[in-house]
Amino acid sequence: MGFVFSDQMLGTFVPIVVYWLYSGIYILLGSFENYRLHSKEDELEKNVVSKSTVVRGVLLQQTIQAIVAILLFKVTGNDGEVATAPKSWLTIIVQFIVAMLVLDTWQYFIHRYMHQNKFLYKHIHSHHHRLVVPFAFGALYNHPLEGLLLDTIGGALSFLVSGMSSRVSIFFFSFATIKTVDDHCGLWIPGNPFHVFFRNNSAYHDFHHQLYGSKYNFSQPFFVMWDRIFGTYMPYSEKRAGAGSEARVKED
Repeated sequence: MGFVFSDQMLGTFVPIVVYWLYSGIYILLGSFENYRLHSKEDELEKNVVSKSTVVRGVLLQQTIQAIVAILLFKVTGNDGEVATAPKSWLTIIVQFIVAMLVLDTWQYFIHRYMHQNKFLYKHIHSHHHRLVVPFAFGALYNHPLEGLLLDTIGGALSFLVSGMSSRVSIFFFSFATIKTVDDHCGLWIPGNPFHVFFRNNSAYHDFHHQLYGSKYNFSQPFFVMWDRIFGTYMPYSEKRAGAGSEARVKED
């Protein structure tokens, strides 16, 4: 008798597995110095938190996310469901777009307020900015309260507002996870499809992690519309100097 995993179980744990697998790919690619936005020396000198601490912090956040996801499926009455009726591709695409817009809207305003409020920044959001030089598996390294408020609740809202099924959520949250990891990978790889289709990418978010860019580029993880609307958008360019790239303010 084989094991049968419900859509709800897969929707809870597949994004976690995807997070570590996709991060692993970037760990390997990080050995190619010409792809890095910062040198390995900068990573060691500027980051003020150890990688072991980052791993523990991410695992804690993922544990909280898993608990909330399980509770969410129970509240919505789908916790015992193994399969759902198939939806049209158009419906799924609309749900994806709605979920992306909801998540982007939630994260922009919460993220920006955490920078504007000195207390919240000092005691909560500054945890994430201990990684001045971001790397892939540090994407979800946050204070637990920020992880709950920004990512977990934001994800729950995107799920509820979009009306997606638990099966669709497997693919949406896996995609959102890959996008978030990619934005924090610290690499600029030619031909990366995320760089082609999204202006919000690894260089865009890397710029925000630098001291000179901390008041700009709050949008995450998909679009840049809220930054453009509210005047916090800062254009960037990837200037190659020697071995590697570096996100800098775009010169007119």
